[in-house]
Amino acid sequence: MDLTNCSSVKEFILLGFPHVWGINIILFVIVLLLYTLSIAGNGLIIVMVRIDHRLQKPMYFFLSNLSFLEMWYTTAVVPKMLANLVSEKTTICFYCCMAQSYFHFLFGITEFYILTAMSFDRYVAICQPLRYSSIMTSRVCLQLALATWLGGFVTILLQTILVVRLPYCGSNVVHHFYCDIGPVLKIAGGDTHLIEAIGFFIAVAVILGSLLLTVVSYVFIIATILRIPSSSGQQRAFSTCASHLTVVSILYGAVLFIYLRPSAKHSSFSLNKAVSMLNTVVTPVLNPFIYTIRNNEVKEALRKSLQKKSLSFPKIRF
Repeated sequence: MDLTNCSSVKEFILLGFPHVWGINIILFVIVLLLYTLSIAGNGLIIVMVRIDHRLQKPMYFFLSNLSFLEMWYTTAVVPKMLANLVSEKTTICFYCCMAQSYFHFLFGITEFYILTAMSFDRYVAICQPLRYSSIMTSRVCLQLALATWLGGFVTILLQTILVVRLPYCGSNVVHHFYCDIGPVLKIAGGDTHLIEAIGFFIAVAVILGSLLLTVVSYVFIIATILRIPSSSGQQRAFSTCASHLTVVSILYGAVLFIYLRPSAKHSSFSLNKAVSMLNTVVTPVLNPFIYTIRNNEVKEALRKSLQKKSLSFPKIRF
């Protein structure tokens, strides 16, 4: 392709789903419902952790950070997808596309770091219980949270800058419902091998690196739990980790499938759309339910909060 005399594209066409009006309306309603549940559920967790003193612990501080990330992770993609489902025009401006891609990966990568911080918190709580309060101080928790956000910001910055600087002179059709890096690179001109190599390195370092740290933490956690003499003590200890393990399994499973491949430019994205839908729409809805259903402290805080609300309503006398 001759890149010397070409006009760069000003916008991309997001070729997400076949535009069949009846099916699109059904999909719009389903996605809107899931998105609303995700925002409401994660927002409820943030509010509960903020107002209930029993939940103002390191574990729930990191959980509220995770919920905040989930809200923005799905918001980076879903509103534009909803608009495209009911519109004939499914375009997105060039810099809007790049911004969507950057923030989507920023929040996604930061989630991995937060999940790793949560596994470290569980390790200290179960394996070093006598030193827990002295290790996981408010200052340490804040520093860990800030480090995860800074890590997410820095990790994806170089790749995004390189993607923005690529020439886009041919097709402007992105075969996805959002600006994922793989489909964008597929229509880019110039040599993309360096960017693909950086992306693959990021995937290995962030996904496998954080997963390895999480697995190592849980090896020590499980070994410690098995040494607890009573079965009730083992059950209580494991119940504090079950929700985190469930979320880790769902998130890593989907992301490993999508991003851990050596070449994005020569991949087929049909199946990736379905997995991306699971990752960006369904998983953020599941997390609040997983943490509230499997966590007794959160359930108790929610129950008492609802009781207070019901008592605050004035009784109507007839």
